Amino acid sequence: MNIGDAAKATGLSSKTIRYYESIDLIAAARMENGYRSYTEAHVHKLRFVQRARGLGFSIDDCRALLSLYEDKHRASAEVKNIAQKHLEDIEGKISELQDLQETLSHLIEHCAGDHRPDCPIMDGLSGEQHEVFGKAPKLQ
Repeated sequence: MNIGDAAKATGLSSKTIRYYESIDLIAAARMENGYRSYTEAHVHKLRFVQRARGLGFSIDDCRALLSLYEDKHRASAEVKNIAQKHLEDIEGKISELQDLQETLSHLIEHCAGDHRPDCPIMDGLSGEQHEVFGKAPKLQ
């Protein structure tokens, strides 16, 4: 099948498939006329990468997972380690977002939102100290 057919079969764009090829994540065969040729195995690998990316795995992690997937003698511990590290990264990002949410909620709560010019949100963004920061994390 050609790249358009592979794109339809996976839901990925042709541009994404070409990108995956350019970084040697997927290697399609070439026909005599130079066009890419995809098999069901290529489509399966593309879907594998698509699902991994959907879970937020990096390209490097996808490369490692795809390599492990193709290795029938793999140790599941290697797969678990990659997934565990990714989960820890996600948990760290969630924690950072919760801190941001707390700070922003606190600033919004203390802003009158009326006709007056004074505003803790503007003070926080400009770096000026405000008593509201005693109860919420400071903006960096």
